[in-house]
Amino acid sequence: MPDIIAPDLRVLFCGINPGLYSAAVGHHFARPGNRFWPALHAGGFTDRVLSPHEERELLRLGYGITNVVDRATASADELSTDELAAGGRALQAKVRRHRPRFLAVLGIGAYRSAFGRPRATPGPQPETLGDTRIWVLPNPSGLNANYQPRQLAAMFRSLRDAALSAPAPP
Repeated sequence: MPDIIAPDLRVLFCGINPGLYSAAVGHHFARPGNRFWPALHAGGFTDRVLSPHEERELLRLGYGITNVVDRATASADELSTDELAAGGRALQAKVRRHRPRFLAVLGIGAYRSAFGRPRATPGPQPETLGDTRIWVLPNPSGLNANYQPRQLAAMFRSLRDAALSAPAPP
């Protein structure tokens, strides 16, 4: 699955890994029922709910998408701790190269494993990657019933507000 990325983005959204459906159609967060696109809109990042095939529209708004692990699976639980850790190292290099203002990791457990932060909670993180601030959001998969759409919208909006008020990196 190709990254939707460019230098100096406001936010680089980072999924855990592509699902089988997303990999088959070649677009991020493409499975019907995935709540990423509605949460992005409800959080104020877009003026309407984009379809997965419109994902490249995010670049002109200053946003992008990547994944911690490139391998497609039916469920993120199929990924090993080693895969997540290796993906975290590759992601760190990508972030240092492209320098987004924020890296938004969409999956609390994946962030904990990929970055070795077992006690991380949703929201802004104390560490950075160079000048890039890290923000953790829940996995928007329809399989994650722990967070309802209203909660996701509020969490996405908090990130949006922080991203819009953050100065551009030097």
